[in-house]
Amino acid sequence: MEVKEIHLNGALVIQPRVFYDERGYFFESYNRDSFIKAGIDEVFLQDNQSLSQKGAVRGLHFQAPPFAQGKLVRVTRGAVYDVIVDIRKNSPTYGRHFGIELNEENFTMLWIPAGFAHGFSTLKDNTLFQYKCTQVYNKPSEGGLLWNDKDLNIDWKVNEPILSEKDLLNPGLKEFNSPF
Repeated sequence: MEVKEIHLNGALVIQPRVFYDERGYFFESYNRDSFIKAGIDEVFLQDNQSLSQKGAVRGLHFQAPPFAQGKLVRVTRGAVYDVIVDIRKNSPTYGRHFGIELNEENFTMLWIPAGFAHGFSTLKDNTLFQYKCTQVYNKPSEGGLLWNDKDLNIDWKVNEPILSEKDLLNPGLKEFNSPF
């Protein structure tokens, strides 16, 4: 697998080796030893999957300590524009974001350490999004940032987003008090 650092310290883009033949393809979506060598020495406690239609925006979400989650995310069917925002108060990249397309054809994964808000927009109908989490879900610990905050200025790559009521109520970055 190939691992690329991005401008947000700790987050990584992971490109697995995919082996094709006349039957189809094979790749390792997770191998603990390979991930440790890449600097991701985490134990995953929960796996999640979501199904979304084109135009859905989910996020920007996080869980506060002590239930903060690192996430390894990927798409198994369809495509998303995946976005993370650094919400670590003492980080030199606090408030900065990174986005990347994850889809069933590029097999790209994103490692998101605890201390980042995460979200995605769905670029194709019936998209399956999977993520491994380093902590179990805890409702009282959940938090979020406003998906369309002008200070973040994220281009979600969708024209008419489909949003949950909860995601419309999150604070903007200026009003946000980070627990990290």
